[in-house]
Amino acid sequence: MSKETAVVVGVTGAFGSVIARKLIEAGLSVVGVARDSDALEAMQDALGASFLPCTANIGEDAAIAAIAGCLPDAPVAMVVHSVGLPVAGGVASAPPDALTAACNLKASGFVRLVRAVEGRLRRGSRLVAIGGHYGFEPSPYAATAGVANAALANLVRQMSWAYGPEGITAHLLAPGPADTERLRKVAKARAEHAGTPFDVEYEAMRSDSAIGAFTTAEQVAWAVALLLAPEADALAGSSLGLDSGRRHGL
Repeated sequence: MSKETAVVVGVTGAFGSVIARKLIEAGLSVVGVARDSDALEAMQDALGASFLPCTANIGEDAAIAAIAGCLPDAPVAMVVHSVGLPVAGGVASAPPDALTAACNLKASGFVRLVRAVEGRLRRGSRLVAIGGHYGFEPSPYAATAGVANAALANLVRQMSWAYGPEGITAHLLAPGPADTERLRKVAKARAEHAGTPFDVEYEAMRSDSAIGAFTTAEQVAWAVALLLAPEADALAGSSLGLDSGRRHGL
């Protein structure tokens, strides 16, 4: 039988690619799911035989069968749902349908991922969703991220109770803003709304952190790998804030 497997959706994204490498270093094989087959092939060349590409659109129900068909004959130790969302603007300007699309990718997509691997989960398997800071600290500039990540937090709690009796735990990681192309689009939208230069708004977003820092993909990957430990059972159903000191609420 092959070594145990992790499935990472959104594996070609800013977080997903670093998470995949970290899990391979931890001794797992990784089924990487994304829509771009060329990008998946490039990742396979970089990561080697422990990386198994799977071309699927997590926004469609057909992804369930597609992912299931890519799984090797081995238990699934972890799934990681790490999809990014297009920047649609603030709540006063975002198209209403953008909220629907965001929830489909984040919440419905996580359900599709878990359904695809149900037959391979074992006691101690981890169901991990990457949410975000705006799901807990609403911003008028990030409508889709706020709504979809808030829904994802609720869904993770539901999964914790649904799969907990089987010894399977669900977890939400909520990173703060990371220095990615997506963050720069949010900063641009904020700057345009406020009538300020982009650099000023970008640095203002950085200073929202108590330590003056953006969260990095490496920090998110570290937290994902931390959940592989058996002691992480104690975190069942929890949301881990990786916001670099941005949250003000208790």
